[in-house]
Amino acid sequence: MSLRTISLCLLIVACLVMLALPVQADSDSTPSVKVIYQTPFSSDPRWTTNSPSSDYWDPSTGRYHFKMEPSTGNYAYTTIDNMNGAFTFEYDVTLDRIDDEAAFRMGLTGSEMDFNKGPNVFSMFTNGKHGQIMWLHVVTVGSKQMEVNSQSDDQLTSGPLAYKGPTVKFELNKTYHVATSYDDDTNTITMRVSEKVSGKEIWSYFIKTVENMRDMNRIYLGSRGDYRAMSTFASGHIDNVRLTEPVAVTITSAEATKVPSITTIPPKTPTPKLSTVVPTSYPADTPSSPSPGVLAIAAIGIIGVCGVLAGKKKN
Repeated sequence: MSLRTISLCLLIVACLVMLALPVQADSDSTPSVKVIYQTPFSSDPRWTTNSPSSDYWDPSTGRYHFKMEPSTGNYAYTTIDNMNGAFTFEYDVTLDRIDDEAAFRMGLTGSEMDFNKGPNVFSMFTNGKHGQIMWLHVVTVGSKQMEVNSQSDDQLTSGPLAYKGPTVKFELNKTYHVATSYDDDTNTITMRVSEKVSGKEIWSYFIKTVENMRDMNRIYLGSRGDYRAMSTFASGHIDNVRLTEPVAVTITSAEATKVPSITTIPPKTPTPKLSTVVPTSYPADTPSSPSPGVLAIAAIGIIGVCGVLAGKKKN
């Protein structure tokens, strides 16, 4: 085989490999969310707290321990960049104690960390006159406070935010996954609670705000703003804290350069009234680009043909 023939074969193979690379790159998926904060508590997250004997990382379980008491103003938090748009905040919680009139609160808030002052979005587990129920609590930047709980209210005694479904209560020593999401297009905040082990959703509800939620810069748990009687406690552990925000979907190079097939429909030709017009058939969809596997096989085939030709010439 001549040097010219060998060079031509190698050039063809190189072109096929270069065509295959963009196809492989375009197949990579783009993440739909951006992680703002995340910790599985496998190590000490070093949250700031004014009550280290109550709120601390527990290395024996790989979780974060909390113990909340009204009128103490205890807190634990970590700072984040200002949240000024849509988000999803998730965590796992296991309560091993909740006295009468006690409450567990966790969510996003501003620097005051007072659940009566905005902005904040809290999920709460309480033990009051309705028993052990769950709450979604929101205070806007304009100080409008709204909340809804898992106690059934068919009579609308709590106004338009009343929950109409069956009463749902939580249990002690059972782990729940809590997810609170904010959609800034509709100004809707939704709370979902599911059993961690089974994945079964036990309660969900929403609140529509009248303004955008913004300027929340802390992930927080605590009792600031709760001035009820002391010596009542809510204690347990949290785990797998995660805060994300949606990101714009990036169009791949293949999608950006793809030219849609255009079918040209010929103009109608006048025909006699009694004649039959046969519809124009449309062509099939444009075939897709060959996969990298096909290109690789073609390259191998070319190399094999070159080898055969070289053997014949030697003979």
